[in-house]
Amino acid sequence: MRLNILIGGKAGQGINKISEIVSDVLVNYGYFIFNYRDYPSLIRGGHNFNVLSVSDKKVGSHESKLDGIIAMDKKTIRLHKAELKKQGFVVDFKKFEKDNLGRNLNITLAGCLIKILGIDKNVLIDRIKKEFDNPEAISAAERGLNSEEEKFGLRKLASKINILSGSQAISLGAINSQMNIFIAYPMTPATGVLHELAGRQKKYKFKVFQPENEITVVNAGLGASFAGSKTMIGTSGGGFDLMTEGLSLQGQTEVPLVVYLASRPGPGTGVPTYTSQGDLDIALRGGHGEFPRIVVAPGDPIEAIEKTNEAFYLSEKFGSLSVILSDKHLAESEFSSDKKPNKIIPVKIDRKIPGQSIVKANSYEHDEFGNTTEDAGLTKKGANRRIKKYEEIKKDVRKFEMIKIHGKKDSENLIIGWGSTKGAILDAIEGLDFKFLQVLYMKPISDEIKKEIKKSKKVILVENNVTGQLGRLIREKSGIKIENRILKYDSRPFRSDELKKEILKIK
Repeated sequence: MRLNILIGGKAGQGINKISEIVSDVLVNYGYFIFNYRDYPSLIRGGHNFNVLSVSDKKVGSHESKLDGIIAMDKKTIRLHKAELKKQGFVVDFKKFEKDNLGRNLNITLAGCLIKILGIDKNVLIDRIKKEFDNPEAISAAERGLNSEEEKFGLRKLASKINILSGSQAISLGAINSQMNIFIAYPMTPATGVLHELAGRQKKYKFKVFQPENEITVVNAGLGASFAGSKTMIGTSGGGFDLMTEGLSLQGQTEVPLVVYLASRPGPGTGVPTYTSQGDLDIALRGGHGEFPRIVVAPGDPIEAIEKTNEAFYLSEKFGSLSVILSDKHLAESEFSSDKKPNKIIPVKIDRKIPGQSIVKANSYEHDEFGNTTEDAGLTKKGANRRIKKYEEIKKDVRKFEMIKIHGKKDSENLIIGWGSTKGAILDAIEGLDFKFLQVLYMKPISDEIKKEIKKSKKVILVENNVTGQLGRLIREKSGIKIENRILKYDSRPFRSDELKKEILKIK
């Protein structure tokens, strides 16, 4: 069973609240959900919509055809009616215009959807009481419940399911690692982590700081880390560009630093509230000179918790730069899961800290004591030390999942992808003779990728960018060029039914 329901309206009307309420009710009823958010760069007005996908099995994407539309304005129906299935339903805000519901219209529409789905109305009423606890909100919910006919008859299931966005998951991973400070300047879609952590800092006893720009962010982050704090900084592509001199400073000083990079389409301002996997190249190479780094790319919130924890561990252990690479689709979509993340890896500070001993961190080439040098022999020695550290990182990282194989594991048909494409790929290959190789570590990259490609007859690369950046990385490391590529770069994520059609076209 799978349903795709679009909830649309203007920015500020509360469509996210409808999705939130209905998602909570569905999860408590034992159903899996995936919630995709689509919105322009506007605070008020425009056209915003969510696509809420519902299933009795795990779901990680949305589809192109709709089972229903919940419309908070005329534009929603006009723009999306052609996407409606033949037996699809429409709930039009106009039927409630005489009720003068005001800000409670979204609660009424949530009631409409709950009734259409066939869920016990008391589950919704209890949810409304828990959050709002006022007669107007309860009355608004009952108005919606009483206005529709049951259509789908969803029965209660026994599953225990949780909902997380990517931003919430990155935040939990940092908290699990006992982070001391998070520093960021707001930039969509990285801002979600800034908000999440700001709201939790008192409870978990860490600090959140917003300075005046991203140059300050990276330098303040290095300063905090030098002083002994477990530090993470956050940004999107344009901010990461500004940070690159500071990232190179990290490479020379070897002060641990974790960077959360949430991509959006570029170049320039691009399409700022939409999604792209266009920043893999800068995550791998941003900063001048040659120095070790780790780049991890989780594909769902559970992996985001785990890989953030691993990024902290590796950064502190090796005095390295760890980049956690995400994008708008992963950061702001809401995923449901019945799984729990792996056991937390303790993150220890084993280095010297100012105040406990004399410590020098130098942006110039330096000797083992931190003293500036331009000596040729010492310069070579420093470069060799940094490269040797990267070899040690490559050995240590093997204890983590660097890749995952999903689907029909003995298939000779292979799809390769990474990050937020995971959900759409998994949904697209269900029932097909394909396996999916998900790359989690971009740097260091696994030698197993080459082995999997060599034993496959058909190999397809799936990426949300223009040039196939993972494909280029694989070619660089393995010498193998992947000829079959499905690339989407219109600033929107893959929809699983459309991706399935593209996969089946490749003979």
